[in-house]
This record gives sequence, structure tokens and C-alpha cells, in this order.
Amino acid sequence: QVQLVESGGGLVQAGGSLRLSCAASGRTISGGSMGWFRQAPGKEREFVAGISWGADTTYYADSVKGRFTISRDNAKNTVYLQMNSVKPEDTAVYYCASANGAYSRTYDYWGQGTQVTVSS
Repeated sequence: QVQLVESGGGLVQAGGSLRLSCAASGRTISGGSMGWFRQAPGKEREFVAGISWGADTTYYADSVKGRFTISRDNAKNTVYLQMNSVKPEDTAVYYCASANGAYSRTYDYWGQGTQVTVSS
């Protein structure tokens, strides 16, 4: 069992920056890829970014490419999402998720989410 806890959300002005963290406990995330998702009010949860176990491969939704950066520190069992040049449409609850395979995009553990609100 993996427990994932997100932090770093909050209120930020459009054009600003925010860094989200996701700390894993319990069984480690060793060997598994990680991802960030988000869900805005009235919308379905959508993929934001993903990173392989060794951080050699990253994936981004087109809507955040060039503005967000995913990274991980396996020694700390932590994954990060650096959000730059944020826009009001980035407002959502952000979730991190873990997968079993090094490059898998099938996520089986999820955090509770952290709210990000971007004001215009």
C-alpha cells in the first residue's frame, strides 16, 4: 500500500508560480513512474504530467507544456510539479498518482489532492 500526500497548493495570481509536492509513504514508489492529474469544477479529471522511474522520460499535456515541469527525488520518495506562468484555467484540485512500472501510465495509487486557485 502506498500513501501519497500532496502539498503546496494555494492561491496565486495569473502569471505567477507555484510548486506542488507529493510525498509517498508506506511501500515506496521504488521502480514506478509517477504522474500529476487535475480536476476542475464540473470537469473530468485530466492528465497533467508524468515522469518515469529514472526521470529519463517525461510527459506533458499540451495545455501545460512549456509552463509546468515535473521532477522527482527518489531518495526522498517525493515528486514535484513546478508550475510557472499559471493561468486562471489552471485552477483545479491537483492529484498525484503512482504506477508500478518504470514507464507505466496506468496509475493505481492516488493522493487526496491539493487545491490550486489562480486569480486573474
